[in-house]
Amino acid sequence: MIVKSKGLTIVVDGDACPVKKEIAAVARKFGIPVLLVSSYDHALQAEEGVSVVQVERGADSADLYIANHVSAGDLVITQDYGLAALALGKRCSVLSFRGLEYDNSNMDLMLEGRHARAVERRRGKYSKGPKPITAEEKIFFQHKLTKVLALLQENVER
Repeated sequence: MIVKSKGLTIVVDGDACPVKKEIAAVARKFGIPVLLVSSYDHALQAEEGVSVVQVERGADSADLYIANHVSAGDLVITQDYGLAALALGKRCSVLSFRGLEYDNSNMDLMLEGRHARAVERRRGKYSKGPKPITAEEKIFFQHKLTKVLALLQENVER
């Protein structure tokens, strides 16, 4: 269960998140709680300011948990376009692991691309998947997260 603070909560799709340490470090500076959600297949450890929820195995178990427990004003961090669309529909801010801000202006195109890739997979064409995240991308993510949290916290305090 997400423990709500007075302000926002950072909710992370933790199964394949390569920037967990960066999220925890930035969140601590802002005093914002983090919730990592993952399946039982991933061993995540709670730490100061970071809670962990583990859900059943399944392709969308973590995504469904997040979608059902976030509230307007939360920040969701995920690479999953479907989860991003659901979070946007609940008036959450959404950021990718590489620092891309998802919003209503870019979501339709991303969902169309996801659908096209699914059609190709059904036809037997497989891609290599995303490239591993680089050190530079982690730094970019950290800067972007800092910027987004500063803006969100400013809006919460008003």
